Amino acid sequence: MGKGKSIIQQKSFMFALDVIELYKQLVEQKEFVLSKQLLRSGTSIGANVEEASAGQSKKDFIAKMSIASKEARETHYWLRLIEESKVGNVNSNELLLKCGELINILTAIVKTSQQNNS
Repeated sequence: MGKGKSIIQQKSFMFALDVIELYKQLVEQKEFVLSKQLLRSGTSIGANVEEASAGQSKKDFIAKMSIASKEARETHYWLRLIEESKVGNVNSNELLLKCGELINILTAIVKTSQQNNS
């Protein structure tokens, strides 16, 4: 990761790489539906964080970080579903923990930004 990247930018980027790895494992095992949902939402978190970092205004920043937070929650859902349904022979426990951490960080960023914006 380049210098000047925030913790949330770094963590969401690394998380996206982990999601891509899990996606590849699931596709190798012929699981195409849940894996695609996971790939979309899991990589969207970092994309929205990046967009927020280039936000035109505080309102834009909050909106993009809120979307990233929602995508993280959706990703957590797909990870839980993959884990509980046993659709593939994969272990998503570590990703579930990392996703929970992202949710906590993003929630704190949104709350703090909203308070500072009012």
